[in-house]
Formats: sequence, C-alpha cells, structure tokens
Amino acid sequence: MIADAAAEAFRKEYGAEPAGLWAAPGRVNLIGEHTDYNEGFVLPFALPQRTVAAVGPAPAGEWTVCSTFEDGAVSFGRTEPGGVTGWAAYVAGVVWALHDAGHEVPGARIAIASEVPLGSGLSSSAALESSVLTALVDLGGLDLPVERRPAVAQRAENVYVGAPTGILDQSASIRCQEGRALFLDCRSYEVEQVPFDLAAEGLAILVINSNAPHQHVDGEYGARRKSCEEGARLLGVPALRDISGDGLDDALARIDDEVVRRRVRHIVTEDDRVLETVELLRAGRTRDIGPLLTASHVSMRDDFEITVEQVDLAVDTALAEGAYGARMTGGGFGGCVLALIDADRAEAVTAAVEQAYAQAGFTAPTAWTVTAGPGATRL
Repeated sequence: MIADAAAEAFRKEYGAEPAGLWAAPGRVNLIGEHTDYNEGFVLPFALPQRTVAAVGPAPAGEWTVCSTFEDGAVSFGRTEPGGVTGWAAYVAGVVWALHDAGHEVPGARIAIASEVPLGSGLSSSAALESSVLTALVDLGGLDLPVERRPAVAQRAENVYVGAPTGILDQSASIRCQEGRALFLDCRSYEVEQVPFDLAAEGLAILVINSNAPHQHVDGEYGARRKSCEEGARLLGVPALRDISGDGLDDALARIDDEVVRRRVRHIVTEDDRVLETVELLRAGRTRDIGPLLTASHVSMRDDFEITVEQVDLAVDTALAEGAYGARMTGGGFGGCVLALIDADRAEAVTAAVEQAYAQAGFTAPTAWTVTAGPGATRL
C-alpha cells in the first residue's frame, strides 16, 4: 500500500515513526478545461490514486522532505519564491503560502509516496501540495477552514513554483467526496457535490494515459491564459465567464485577432457544456453527457489547440469502439484521455487503443478504470 511506503520512507530517512499519515488524491476533470482561471465552472472528481505524506515534528523553522521517487532529502527554512527548486518546491511553496497567509507553520519532517502518475495531467502536483497542506494544518492546529485551503495550495503553485494554474486541481484534491463530482464555481468558490455513481448505472470512466509528457510550467499554458485575459480586456468584462453563450457571436464579432477569438469561443462554450453536464447528472442521465464530453475535446483540439496526436488518436479510437463520449482531461499538450463507457467494455476499448498506438508507432498507452474517490484526509 502507498501509505505503508510513505511510512517506511519516513522511518528509513528519519529513524523514527511519523506522527501521522495524510493522503490527497489526484483528479480527473470530467469537463471544464481551462475555465477555472477564467472564473468559470469546472466538474472534477477525485481519483482513488493518492499521494501520502508521512509527517513528524521538527524544530520550529525547519523542514525536511524526502520521497520514494527521488534520492536524498531536501532541507530548508523559511524561503521566498524560488528559494527551493525541483519537486521539493511544491512542499516549500505550501510552507511559504501558509506563512504568507498569516499562519505559524510547524517545523516538520516529511516523507512522500505517490501512486498518482507523474506528468499525466492527473494533477500529481496538487495531490502533493494538498497532502502536505492538510498535514501541516493538522500538525500545527492551524485555523484554516477546508473551503479556504485550495486557494493557499494554489498560491504555492502559482507564486512559489511559478505554474499559472487555476484553482481546479487543488479544489478537487481537497474538497471532493466519494461517489460525487465537484461542481465548482471558480468565482465564488461555491461547490455542489453532484451524484456520480457510475457503477450503479453499469458505466465506467476509462482513463487512458497517452504517455505523451505533460508539463504545466511552460510557455504554452501561460500563452493560453494570456489570450483569455486579452479576450476579456477587449470585451470589457472581468473574465470570460461573463460572456454568455447567447452573447457569444456578438462578442466574437468585436475581436479581430483570430487566435484570441478561438480561445474565447472555447471558454464560453466550455462553461455552457459544464452547466449542461451538471443538469444531466442531477437528472440521473449519465449516458447523455457523452456528446458533451466529445464536443469539449473537439473544442480543445480546434479552438484552444492543446491536444496532441496521441491524445486525439485515443479519443477517436474510444469513440469508434462504442464510448458514449471521450475527451482529453487536464491542461493539455499530452497527458490523459477519459472515455465514458459501459463497464464491460473496458478491456475491448483498451485493446483497440493499444493497437492503434502500435500502428501509429507511438509509445504504448496505459489504461485503467476509475471511480470518484474522497478528497484529502488523515489516514
């Protein structure tokens, strides 16, 4: 078990037992891509795969972190953004963001183990941040309500690490519930736990890791965000969330830049797709969300231009094998695809995608079915 691996790593590095184990999940975003930093709507659910932090006390102002996926430990005191680099920056960033929010963060020794695939678009970074944040809040008895924690974790990633992500990932990792999808308004931070019990309907979500590397800290993600901000500026609104689907044509007619026009169209139509998906799930019509998932992928491919050949091939193959809908999930430029399928079709769809990848000369994909799991918690 991943919890045992974290505890053993703690014992090996620090020669003691941890004070406790804290876990936070990766996430799949069912629909609502790049809408979060446009103050729109998203609908993620938590994966069963988790990152576990084994944590024990240390002297005030001292933090050390090790992991099962990197050799050696990293020690640091209070640092400013950029003071710690590499994977440990996500941990140092959480410490910094908690301090910056006015909390007295306890010194800690931390050991990390994770079963969330790295670089796959399933938000391994948010799982790491959220497990450490939850541990430090508990260890220090900090007064930080659950609904305010995602913003602190997001600040760690945005400011300390330098990745311009929205609040979707941290909200999912911290606030999701088992058997539910998290309908999040990224302006008000209001949430609704929407029923998402696939097994009861004989359905499954098949996650297909394209094994095409995925990285947020690069120019492409930031460029998309800047295009959206430029679109909002040209349209005179605080964020693209404020453009309704009914007003989209008029809005696009006011934008001369074709690239900005496409980016705006994706965000506005994607927000509408999230709202339609939520209505269908509330009504228990899960199969009927399939066309919305596929339309989301087409929009990401053609208007937002964030897919790659491997991802597009997985989507097309899953649909050809009878998936109700399929789309890339995550920030783009690699990562994973999700497909809504009948539960008994998982092996057939997986085999078809594997064959298609082999014929195209791509690195073999990996695939597995997932259910909606719980958010961050002490084990």
